[in-house]
Amino acid sequence: MRLAGKVAVVTGAASGMGEQIARLFAKEGAKVVVADIDGDGAAKVAQAIAADGGSAVAVTVNVAIEEDVQRMIDTALNEFGALDILVNNAGIMDNMVPVHELTDELWDRVIAVNATGPMRAMRKALPIFLEKGKGNIINIASIGGLNGSRAGAAYTASKHAVVGLTKNVGFQYAAAGIRCNAIAPGAVATNIASTMKEPSKFGSEKAGMGMSLNPRVGNPEEIAQVALFLASDESSFVNGAVFVVDGGWTAY
Repeated sequence: MRLAGKVAVVTGAASGMGEQIARLFAKEGAKVVVADIDGDGAAKVAQAIAADGGSAVAVTVNVAIEEDVQRMIDTALNEFGALDILVNNAGIMDNMVPVHELTDELWDRVIAVNATGPMRAMRKALPIFLEKGKGNIINIASIGGLNGSRAGAAYTASKHAVVGLTKNVGFQYAAAGIRCNAIAPGAVATNIASTMKEPSKFGSEKAGMGMSLNPRVGNPEEIAQVALFLASDESSFVNGAVFVVDGGWTAY
């Protein structure tokens, strides 16, 4: 029970990595706000957690909408009376679109979900953490945030932004007892590909050049285990770090 007595908010928690993070956190004693744009899916995860003896509440959230983000954090306070851990996991792909094909609409949508959403969630959570003198933020970045062509231009830029935000927050609030770290997964078996429609041929060819070097696809449960480590006191001296979890893909 490494998270006993903690309250966690997990975005994108209706499926994939977010679901497994929410389930594992609950198993380890945390009370969890299961947040997702898919409200029905979030409710099913919360019900499954309750059926396993855990404590969770579902909330329908579009992280690109400020009011939704505010309500999400307020739900943790209203339902459980506290907030200790924030996991910014929600994200979308960008159809592998390169810059010369990129529209303002696609750019704005990907940045809004992948970068602005986490910023707003942290902006809402940090005053709570500052008041209590401690807090823990875990951002799900990507190896696309550390390399140049694992996806299209918008996704790549958004995940680089998440890495930068993580390091900035990690250092600037360290003396206040607040930690902020990121996980940069490689290829993981989730449904994020469902956010892609008609991917760019040009961009897909460029982004796919390194796929043959990927040792294997990871499981969402494997990412959840890293998130648990970062959420627990076992990682008390880890701050502003980016954990690459990709089975060795980028080690080549």
